[in-house]
Amino acid sequence: MKIIEGNRSFDLNEFLKKPLFAHLSTMSEEGPRESPVWFYWEDECIWIIGTPSSDSFPKRIEEFPKCAIGIVDLDHTTGKVMHAGFRGKATVETFDVERAKRLLSRYLGTNEENWDPRFKGLGDSNVLIRFEPETVVVRDQSFEPSINK
Repeated sequence: MKIIEGNRSFDLNEFLKKPLFAHLSTMSEEGPRESPVWFYWEDECIWIIGTPSSDSFPKRIEEFPKCAIGIVDLDHTTGKVMHAGFRGKATVETFDVERAKRLLSRYLGTNEENWDPRFKGLGDSNVLIRFEPETVVVRDQSFEPSINK
């Protein structure tokens, strides 16, 4: 993976530990599509849970594996804007319950009993998307906030 850093950058691995939303951009016969997703960074890949019966991105990835992912950490009150933009290829993988639990616990906490029922008992009807980045642009695009002036 080639990391492209500008004059203002940040630690990518620390950034990817945060429970942020990622935006998965894929292609389709009708043109580009975007899906907000939770993610997990492991083995230098971004992992995403997909449910083929309700999510359309697993099928798009099978047809068009080249895709992009954007992740932003924003606080408009402080002016913090950290952005990582990934380009690479994704594959649809067999569901791995333990990896999925690691992903979900970042957003829902470690006590599965307290999880929203939609995320309990995921299994064979789900898949994992494995996104392998070829390049990533890492930029600190923070600004001087004007909202509190």
